[in-house]
Amino acid sequence: MRNTFFSFIDNLQNTITSQLEKVDGKAKFLEDLWERKEGGGGRSRVIENGAVFEKGGVNISAVHGELPDAMKTYFKVGDVDFFACGLSLVIHPKNPMVPTVHANWRYFEMYDNKGEIVDSWFGGGLDLTPYYLFEEDAIHFHTICKGVCDRHDAEFYPKFKKQCDEYFYNHHRNEARGIGGLFFDYCRETDSKSMTDWFNFVTDSAESFLDAYIPIVKARRDLSYSEEQRNWQEIRRGRYVEFNLVHDKGTLFGLKTNGRIESILMSLPPVVQWKYNYEPQPNSPEDILLHTLKNPRSWV
Repeated sequence: MRNTFFSFIDNLQNTITSQLEKVDGKAKFLEDLWERKEGGGGRSRVIENGAVFEKGGVNISAVHGELPDAMKTYFKVGDVDFFACGLSLVIHPKNPMVPTVHANWRYFEMYDNKGEIVDSWFGGGLDLTPYYLFEEDAIHFHTICKGVCDRHDAEFYPKFKKQCDEYFYNHHRNEARGIGGLFFDYCRETDSKSMTDWFNFVTDSAESFLDAYIPIVKARRDLSYSEEQRNWQEIRRGRYVEFNLVHDKGTLFGLKTNGRIESILMSLPPVVQWKYNYEPQPNSPEDILLHTLKNPRSWV
C-alpha cells in the first residue's frame, strides 16, 4: 500500500502543478529535492509572483525511521518505527476575490520491532478560504466534495464536512478559517471498509481537487479590486497564519519529526497584516464573510 500510494501522489503532483501553471500563464513551479537525515525525503514545488498565484506550494514527501519521542507521547505508543507519505498543497492567489485553497492526502504506517505493520491509516481533505464570499463558489466546491463522498459512502459527506468545520477553526478567535470542505483522519480498516476501499476514496478525493478549485479561479481571477480589499485579504491571511502555527496538526507533526522547515512553512502567505482590534463596517462584504465564518453553513 505504501508504494502504491506514493506512486499515486508522485503522479498527482505532476498533474496539479502543470494545470496550475496553465491557469497562471506566467510563473512556473520551482522544484526543490530534499532529504531527511533520519530517513526519507521529498520534492517541494513552489510558485511565486505569478499572474494569478502570489505564492503556492505543492509538496510530496515520504519519511521513515524511529518515531520521535514527542510523537510517541502523542500516539501513546512505545518504541516503534513509522512511515508517512503524502501530498500537501496551499495556494495563495494575488486577487482577493480568488480564495486560498489547501489540500492534503496522506498515508501512515507504524511497525513493531520485527518490522510488522501494527497500525496504518489514511487521512486528508481539502478546504477553501475565501476573502470575499461568493456563495456560488462555496456551493460548487462543496458539490464536488459531496459527489466524491457519495460515490463511496452516503455517510461520508456529512461526517467529513462536520469534521472539517470543527478542525479548521481558530478557537482563540471563535471563527472558522474558511468555508470548509472535507477533513478525514485515522481511516483504518474495519469490518465494512478495507484499506483498498480507503485508498479508492482518498485517491478519488485527490483527483477531484482541480475540478473543485480551478473553475473558481477562472471565474474570479480577472475581477477588479481596490487597495482596501487587498488590505482585507492581508488581514485575513493573518488569521490563516495563526491557525497553521497554533492549531494545525500537520505543521506540528512536521516540526516534531525533524521535517524540512521550508517545506512545512511554505503554507504561509508572503504578505500579511495584523491590525489591532480591526472591525469591518457593519453589513459590508467583509462583515458578511465574518458572520459566515462564525456560523458554519450547509452549502449543498
